[in-house]
Amino acid sequence: METTVDVIKSSGEKVKFSIDKLRKSLLRSGAKQATVDEIVDIVINELYDNISTKEIYNRAFALLRKEKSYLASKYKLKRAIYELGPTGFPFERFISAVLTYSGYKTEVDKVLQGSCISHEVDVVATKNNSTTIIECKFHSEKTFKCNVKVPLYINSRYNDIKAHWNKNLKNTSVLTEGWVVTNTRFTEDALKYGTCVNLYLLSWDHPVNNGLKDRIDRLGLYPITVSTLLTQREKQFLLSRDVVLCRQLVGDAFYLDHLGISEKRKEKILNEINMLCHH
Repeated sequence: METTVDVIKSSGEKVKFSIDKLRKSLLRSGAKQATVDEIVDIVINELYDNISTKEIYNRAFALLRKEKSYLASKYKLKRAIYELGPTGFPFERFISAVLTYSGYKTEVDKVLQGSCISHEVDVVATKNNSTTIIECKFHSEKTFKCNVKVPLYINSRYNDIKAHWNKNLKNTSVLTEGWVVTNTRFTEDALKYGTCVNLYLLSWDHPVNNGLKDRIDRLGLYPITVSTLLTQREKQFLLSRDVVLCRQLVGDAFYLDHLGISEKRKEKILNEINMLCHH
């Protein structure tokens, strides 16, 4: 089935509607082929010239939510990451939590001494006697890309810290890596520079098949903001208590009691989260 309808992206750019993109994003949520085909058919029938991609997303999301709420939660992952803002601090906590579940011991907002000056580092992660320092760049604008200035700046900080770290006898691990993590994307120059100086760049879809979205899906480490059943106020309460992952709620359901959530609704929320984390 082909369509020649023009759609308007969030950047204001006009492009041809892609059925393939819509289908792939729905399949990524874990929805069955029959469900995906049904949603795609409905969306196509409702298309009109210059429709916004946001409107298409909202319609597909509503249809998926009707089918199963946890599928809709997976589908809204990208938007849920933006909802961690606007300060960027919950994003740092989220990255720290993802790394903790990947076997790292992490610390957030740590001041480290360099050879020249001291530096505030977003996340310090240690595994197998190797330490990684991570700078998190959160952007609330989807169209914003991290340009080459970001890895240039982070690499100079990393080298300053490393020069001091590895000659400090108090350190029991070796500083081996510097990372830059963003919820958006990097420019081509930023990626080239990162590769050249051996700085690890992690974005929404980079490296290929191992970007942020792939890691989250693979490990089932979804931010609390993906929930379709929690209100914005409830999500903000949980974030303020450092509950940034859905998985954390499974073991600490008492946070829902603090919010005065009824047993029936609590059961629904925990069921959605369990399905999401273990599907």
